[in-house]
Amino acid sequence: MARLFLLALVLLTVALAEGQPHRPKKVRCKDKKFPSCYHKDLYCPNSCLRDCIVDCSSCQPVCVPPPPPPVKPRKVKCKDKNYKKTCNKNLYCPASCPTTCVADCATCQAVCPTPSYSPPPPPSPTPSPPPASPTPSPPPPLTPSPPPPSPTPSPLPPSLTPSPPPLLTTPSPPPDSSEAAGGKRVRCRNKSYPGCYYREHRCPAACPDHCDVDCVTCSPVCNCNKPGAVCQDPRFVGADGITFYFHGKKDKVFCLVSDTNLHINAHFIGRRNENIGRDFTWVQSLGILFDNHQILVGAKKTATWVDTIDRLELFFDGQPISLTEGEGEMFQPNSAPRVTITRSHNTNSVVIEVESNFQIKATVVPITAEDSSIHKYGITDEDCFAHLDLGFKFYSLSGEVNGVLGQTYASNYVSRVKMGVDMPVLGGQKEFSSSGLISTDCAVARFKGTQVSSSNDFHYENLKCASWLDGRGVVCKR
Repeated sequence: MARLFLLALVLLTVALAEGQPHRPKKVRCKDKKFPSCYHKDLYCPNSCLRDCIVDCSSCQPVCVPPPPPPVKPRKVKCKDKNYKKTCNKNLYCPASCPTTCVADCATCQAVCPTPSYSPPPPPSPTPSPPPASPTPSPPPPLTPSPPPPSPTPSPLPPSLTPSPPPLLTTPSPPPDSSEAAGGKRVRCRNKSYPGCYYREHRCPAACPDHCDVDCVTCSPVCNCNKPGAVCQDPRFVGADGITFYFHGKKDKVFCLVSDTNLHINAHFIGRRNENIGRDFTWVQSLGILFDNHQILVGAKKTATWVDTIDRLELFFDGQPISLTEGEGEMFQPNSAPRVTITRSHNTNSVVIEVESNFQIKATVVPITAEDSSIHKYGITDEDCFAHLDLGFKFYSLSGEVNGVLGQTYASNYVSRVKMGVDMPVLGGQKEFSSSGLISTDCAVARFKGTQVSSSNDFHYENLKCASWLDGRGVVCKR
């Protein structure tokens, strides 16, 4: 009897225990970054009495775990010594790639790398041409068959013979993979962009021989479409990427860039167009001043253009430079080891670079008959108006820089170009006008470097240059 009583008592105790609500679980924040909440006793809510965690940021017990804290962005820095003055600061990866970004030194921003290259697709189009080889074999059998029925089916053979040629011509186009087929091969050579580094591209049809790879977007870009470009009837692309035209005046010199230790003048050549009341102009030569040095680069006057004949002329500190023809040939003066002038093509293209100051790509190009016909330039066989297409890159400009192109790099620059028109034109001939190719007397001049006065006369194409008596520089006249 006693046993039955004890059993009933146990069962009653269990039933009473199950009928009572569970006690809430005690939880604590274990993250020391939240001292006001760290190790504070909290209790699970009724909706999850025994299964909750602490959200340390709000110091509240929650049933659903809070989202994980954002990944701490990685810190990166520009490692290109050419940009040590303009991009010498810590950059932080954006939220889209918090740990895998790289520093784009040109824009001084942290950017996400491009996806790595997968080359499998290209091989697939190549096998397609082989099947076309068996098709040419059937045509021979067709030609001998018409001769036997010569009297009656004489009209039919002619119709049959033209039909095979189209079949043969159709397979031939596949080798052309894109509009860029046949363009110069270019690669990204900046190891800071591993997803694009050394990946091969073809120059677009618009510039088959003159393009570079933008490693940030991993795509080929025509040199004349990049910020810092000066091409054609001077078409400028400013630092802000906005395109504008500055026509200037033929046989005059204008200041393109003027800063404390860099001054670049351009000599314009051209033809007068009475119908539009202005000159068609092109940049024929540059005068570059920095430190106490001068570099002159120009295009020689040319009647008939031949790509393989070099029409470049170069001077360093008043002395002509004899640069052997051939891509990669380089000039480096002993008096200025930071200066290099390197051929980027066998002829007519050079890269002028002064370490930590600037880089200029200069290419001599003619006005073609097609260009003249489209734009009504009126070019004759006597002169193809060989001129320079230019690409500028600057490493240490100040916020006060000025000049036709230089002003777009200034810290307080606001574009004066009228947007929304087909050909936005920038004025300012008076403020940018200079008296000579290596003079620093334009109204916006900022140059404080030491100018070299030369006592030697020298001929620079059809510009005759001599030193001024007051030693301020060299003036050039036609």
